[in-house]
Amino acid sequence: MFERIIEEAPRFFTYYNLMFVLGAMWRTLLMTLVGCSIGFTVGLGLAVLRRTSATWLRPARYAAILYVETFRRIPFLVVLFIVLYFIQPIYSGASLLAIATVAVCLMSTAFLSEIIRAGLESVPRQQMESAEVLNFHPGQTLVWVILPQAWKVILPPAVAFIVMFVKDTSLASQLGVVELTYAGKILVNKGFSPLLGFGAILVAYFILSYPLSRLGAHLETRLGTSRNT
Repeated sequence: MFERIIEEAPRFFTYYNLMFVLGAMWRTLLMTLVGCSIGFTVGLGLAVLRRTSATWLRPARYAAILYVETFRRIPFLVVLFIVLYFIQPIYSGASLLAIATVAVCLMSTAFLSEIIRAGLESVPRQQMESAEVLNFHPGQTLVWVILPQAWKVILPPAVAFIVMFVKDTSLASQLGVVELTYAGKILVNKGFSPLLGFGAILVAYFILSYPLSRLGAHLETRLGTSRNT
């Protein structure tokens, strides 16, 4: 086994294979960052909507609750295929990468919305009552009172979720997206040892995930300290 790896190493560690793996890393990172960025933005809107008590927004509030509770209970692989079979008949020219990114948006919106909602609800009610006494309208209360305090609760689990989704994007390989996992399959199909091919993919996932996980740990420590002071 190790003799084979040593024999194949000169042919494996080439410029073209490096560029191929870096391209797969970029697609994995792109799906995660674009999907989770949109998911965070929309999720914030859904979390705020779910906290409103306006009667005329009740249908939208129920729709937001239904969306979040539904997509938090559907496997990501199922969402990938649903999005694939929904988009392709409408726009046959859509790339598989774009389809997978839309699926990431749908899933991340649901999960990040719940994380954000928990952060918003961590702010003491007295803070909002004080803002009402000062005649702040709901938008001012959200931006100047609630969010500055809620970020300390929101950011650490949000970063942890993004780290998790870096790995979950491997399911996009089932659609044929050439992300890291699919790149590993291609390298093995070229005749390289599975240990060599997927070993390189393991290192690539580590390079993507470790800095994010350290960022999450740093935020948790720093923000946790600031909450206690």
